[in-house]
Amino acid sequence: MSGLAATSVGDAPVRFAFLHGLFGRGRNWTQIAQGLAALGHGSVLFDLPNHGASPWTATFSYAESAAAVCAEIENRLAGAPPILVGHSMGGKVAMIGALTRPELFAGLAVVDISPTESGQVSSFGPYLAAMRGIDLTTLTGKADADRQLSATVANPAVRQFLLTNLRDRGGWHWQPNLELLAASLPELASWPEVGPVTFERPTSWVVGERSPYYRAEDLALMQRYFPSVHQVVIPDAGHWVHADNPAAVITALAELSAASPR
Repeated sequence: MSGLAATSVGDAPVRFAFLHGLFGRGRNWTQIAQGLAALGHGSVLFDLPNHGASPWTATFSYAESAAAVCAEIENRLAGAPPILVGHSMGGKVAMIGALTRPELFAGLAVVDISPTESGQVSSFGPYLAAMRGIDLTTLTGKADADRQLSATVANPAVRQFLLTNLRDRGGWHWQPNLELLAASLPELASWPEVGPVTFERPTSWVVGERSPYYRAEDLALMQRYFPSVHQVVIPDAGHWVHADNPAAVITALAELSAASPR
């Protein structure tokens, strides 16, 4: 696979590397990265494989995605281990990366996901079907796409999030690899076996108070893999924690940075 697309935020040396969730892209973390830049921390925001401007792959696995991220960290940030931050799908990629290549990272923030089966991912199936059901050859614009999606996706905020993936480059196309993602929903929901390994450096488990992905009992699973884990429950936040309460997330990440080696 060729390199992953990435956006840099801030003039300071990179302290954080961000990984988005399903249907997302690195820019989803721009507000958080800008808040951290004001505190003197640079960030790099990655588009994961099959998302954003990054390459598509023939198959999906968390191990392959984590390996691609680790390769980018080695190539871009040699000698300066960042804190890796991952949300949802990106959180699982981040956990696998930290567990398999712990020397690459100064710390880890896992945002609203845990190392177990995530049955909630099945709710993305109708979104994928609705997106794939749009005839892009006759599409007149994003307003037309929004109208078509509304038949299946009632929430306008969710529709707008999905439509950030629609691009016109001499013809409309979806940036994510919808065919592969639809076929890979079971793998996306799963947690792969990684063996008896741990990541010993500072780790924050940042979860939304109102998120259906947050189960308090999963803290024991986090402690199994991440002995130094600290749970941070973000008030007034659902699954998209960083959008629902950005100030609290910035504070949590700044505190993690203070506790992590440089």
